[in-house]
Amino acid sequence: MNNVYKGKAKYILAPVVILLLITSALTSNGNRFFSRQQFSINDTLPPVLTKPDSAKALTSEDITDSIEKRISTQKNLTDTIVKIKADTLNIKVSKDSLDAPVVYHADDSVVLDVPSKKVILYCKDSKTTYKDNELTAPGIVFDQGKNIVTASLKKDSLGNVIAYPVYKQKELLMVSDTIAFNMKSGKGLTKGTYTKQGEMFVYGEKIKKVSPDVFFAYRARITTCNLDTPHFSFVSNKIKFINKKFAITGPVHPEFEGVPIPIYLPFGIFPLIQGRHSGLIAPVFTVSQQLGIALQGIGYYKVLSDDWDVTTTGTLYSYGSWEARISPHYYKRYHYRGSFSLDYLYTKLNFKGDPDYSVTKGFNILWNHSMDSKARPGVTFAANVNVTSSSGYNAAVPNNPYLNFQNQLASTIQYAKVWKDKPFNISLTANQNQNSVTKTFDITLPNVAFNVNTLYPFRRKEVIGNLKWYENIGIALNSDAQSLTSYSDDSTLLTRTSIGQQISKNLQWGANHSVPISLSLPQIGPLQIAPTVSYQERWYEQKTFQSWDNRYRILDTTIQRGFYSARSMSFGVGLSTRIFGQATFGKNSKIQAIHHEIRPFINFSYVPDMNSQYYYNLRYDSAGDIRRASVFDGSLYGGAFSETKFAGLNFGVDNNIQMKIRNDKDTGANAVKKITLIDGLSIGGSYNFLLDSFALSLLNVSARSSLFNNKLNVTASAILDPYQVNAQGHDINTLVWKQDLLTLGRLTSGTISLSTQFQGGDKKNKGPNASGQNLNNLPYNPGSGLPQDQFQSELAYISNNPAEYTNFNIPWSVNFAYSLSYNKTQNATLTGLTSTISQYVSGNGTLGLSAKWQLGLNASYNITQGQLGMLSLTLAREMHCWQMAISISPVGTYRFFSITLSPKSGLLRDLRINRSRSFYSL
Repeated sequence: MNNVYKGKAKYILAPVVILLLITSALTSNGNRFFSRQQFSINDTLPPVLTKPDSAKALTSEDITDSIEKRISTQKNLTDTIVKIKADTLNIKVSKDSLDAPVVYHADDSVVLDVPSKKVILYCKDSKTTYKDNELTAPGIVFDQGKNIVTASLKKDSLGNVIAYPVYKQKELLMVSDTIAFNMKSGKGLTKGTYTKQGEMFVYGEKIKKVSPDVFFAYRARITTCNLDTPHFSFVSNKIKFINKKFAITGPVHPEFEGVPIPIYLPFGIFPLIQGRHSGLIAPVFTVSQQLGIALQGIGYYKVLSDDWDVTTTGTLYSYGSWEARISPHYYKRYHYRGSFSLDYLYTKLNFKGDPDYSVTKGFNILWNHSMDSKARPGVTFAANVNVTSSSGYNAAVPNNPYLNFQNQLASTIQYAKVWKDKPFNISLTANQNQNSVTKTFDITLPNVAFNVNTLYPFRRKEVIGNLKWYENIGIALNSDAQSLTSYSDDSTLLTRTSIGQQISKNLQWGANHSVPISLSLPQIGPLQIAPTVSYQERWYEQKTFQSWDNRYRILDTTIQRGFYSARSMSFGVGLSTRIFGQATFGKNSKIQAIHHEIRPFINFSYVPDMNSQYYYNLRYDSAGDIRRASVFDGSLYGGAFSETKFAGLNFGVDNNIQMKIRNDKDTGANAVKKITLIDGLSIGGSYNFLLDSFALSLLNVSARSSLFNNKLNVTASAILDPYQVNAQGHDINTLVWKQDLLTLGRLTSGTISLSTQFQGGDKKNKGPNASGQNLNNLPYNPGSGLPQDQFQSELAYISNNPAEYTNFNIPWSVNFAYSLSYNKTQNATLTGLTSTISQYVSGNGTLGLSAKWQLGLNASYNITQGQLGMLSLTLAREMHCWQMAISISPVGTYRFFSITLSPKSGLLRDLRINRSRSFYSL
């Protein structure tokens, strides 16, 4: 019965609703339901909800749903858009309300004081969190009416502090005696507060926080020492801190061990930012015997952009000399990095009126550039330019022995490209070599190298099965072309010839092409056979003819310009193998086995004579001595090809010996240990079957080994002459084995060197120069961004001042090197042979006198001449946040002493106290 009119109600209700909607639309003002609007793509999003006005009182009319839908239609039904206006509830919010909830926690108990609107937390680690403000303390009181949170330290019955309040906001961390801050405003006040800003440790009797990034400190100290009572600090009554930027103080003075130093500054600026920032570069006071008192290294560092910065420094001497340097650096990640440097040096020695008075002006230009391989895969560009004036700039640079004795300077600019999925590559290079003594410049511009990787013309594109022997025939191309010229800016030469005329006159060009053809054959048993064919061709731009002028007793030279070429070919086949031998011992023997590996090789080669037409007999002295000369002598790429036929053998053998020993104290995986006795022992030479005399070449012998767990490194080399000599020391065509069968040859020269290093303590803890390596001989590191000379200058300073870079974790270290060289040559009168022996020893070491003191020694001695090359002593003192370094070199050409007291922090490294003096003697 209840469902009889169910269907009818549905049909009756629908027309009624439609009628009501039409009536409402026709009677509404402005036709609010239907409206025509211009279609816009930007109208597809609903409008932003407006914030309710909290100042108005809430009425019953306001608490209504006011959702209105506006539908605009156009002819095209796809232009229909719906806009929705959200509900708005006008709720009155208190001005004292917080913008976020307060989260609090206490393990012990929480007390709610409703009348006073306070929440009290009891616990050693009570915590309150509001937005990014976090407070942890042994007791916290939250005044809800004032939005103030307070906390203080807690002590036990004996007066010892159990816990301190700790306040944290983002990277700001404060540990205080008492803390109070307003959650609404974010402001706060603390007492007895410790905080850290970068490398700076700050203490203030009172600290007022006025914003998330700014706070003020009253009666505060700044230091880099992390002790509660620091060894040193800078004290001021008023300090303003801007987080991660800098601190500004009023009148400030230093304190050492709590003792105030009566040196006051009107204000202080302390950088807190990490990374690059502009600022002054503090100078160092030094004394030079020739130049006087110096204010060295004063300047300014300026950050120009994210990719560029520039350093400007200068040095002033009391006797009138000065030096200026400007050095921009640039770096763009994943693209390139480099630096420029322009130095100008004005040196005045002695005084006017003195017979040895002199003034020297010189400059030096450096440019270093390296390109990241990820910037343009397959393309590289690098530059290392070092150009100096010929007025003796390097010799005049004070306190830099590395530059003072550097007479040869080299510059290189190179561009190279490798094509993807292509077998060839190209490189363009420009070189300059400068000799500051002879004042000559050799320039190579350009040097073009084009190479084609080995191609296999007979190989199938799709290999199925094994390769045929002829499919392993490979051919490659190596081409190189260059032009070379030279000039001199010597004033005596300039009076005769200009630089442009010198460059034109001395210009040479040429090219060298090599086409190697190889065939890789499968291994035949233990033998590997490799035949080779090589074709080489050189292009020349001139021929040189010389003749003896008997009248003036000189050689006359005639140059014939043009285009000329010469060729050479060689054929060969190589045979190599590896032979293994092993000697085993008993199971209970300390030595388990000795392994010996022999790698012999023998190559037969034939070189025909294709250049005899370019040779002629030349008389070169008044005695009528004759030698063979080529018209291409003195040309590029080593001059002319040899006119001598060669059909002979190149032979050699290399050895490696290892030993396995058993450790009785270890039964695990490391019970058997492998030790290398000889890393390599090789001998090699050649024999020419076409020569009727002296067919056997000199024999080259070399050996290398690392003994006692790589503690002792030994290298040796020797040159043996297989022929006997007469009374005058000339070789005769008689082999030494006819006289003595138990010899490898007559020793003409040889060298042997030994080096070792030991250190105590943790072997993994490597300090600066802990290995004892000579820092002056380290290779240039492009990644440092420093040019060659600047990089070496830094290393020279570290080497000369090792006490400033002491690792106190190493209790002791010893480094020792010894070298011996032997030469046997004809004497000055050509009447016999003379043997000369040279011995040289060097070493350095450190000794920790205590946990805070370390003594160092660096010395070298020429045993043959009986002269002490260099001797320097260092003494270093560890003072927690400071370090003292004393260095002295009492002997040698360059003598010096320096005393440095400096903070360890990088922010305060320019505040060091330095006293140094240098002496120079010829």
